[in-house]
Amino acid sequence: MRRMHPKSPWLSALCLSLVALVACTPRRPPPATVSDLMEDRVTLDGLLLKCNSDPRRNRTDPDCNTARIAVERLAVQNETDDTAKRQAEFERQRELLRQAQEKQRELQESATKVDAYHLPLVPVEPPPAPGPTAAAPSVPPPPEKQSDGGPAMFGQANR
Repeated sequence: MRRMHPKSPWLSALCLSLVALVACTPRRPPPATVSDLMEDRVTLDGLLLKCNSDPRRNRTDPDCNTARIAVERLAVQNETDDTAKRQAEFERQRELLRQAQEKQRELQESATKVDAYHLPLVPVEPPPAPGPTAAAPSVPPPPEKQSDGGPAMFGQANR
């Protein structure tokens, strides 16, 4: 059987040192997840500063992509929160308006109610005296017919 010897001891040493160097280097921490970045705003701001300072890194680095996604989700979340706050404020203002209108309506109703137990028995102001009206032409009353004194029969007129 034939033995296999390396051709060069230097080549073997170089390969062995490369394997040792790769094995001993510290592992790079995994990229932060979107939820981690959404919870830790300081890290998110730091990543965004790094990504904005280097445009090449911005397109290729997974951390930059994750940071952009986290920013977009935070914007949507804030928009949803703002919408809910605006809706709650609208409902509160509408309820206040309803209460004010109800109070105004009650005041108007109480002002127009007549208490029958406290009304005067006689009118306070006397009614105006009937007087001749200038607008209506005066028409003399029709003359009365003279009757013979006897009762009129149904359908017959007294002559």
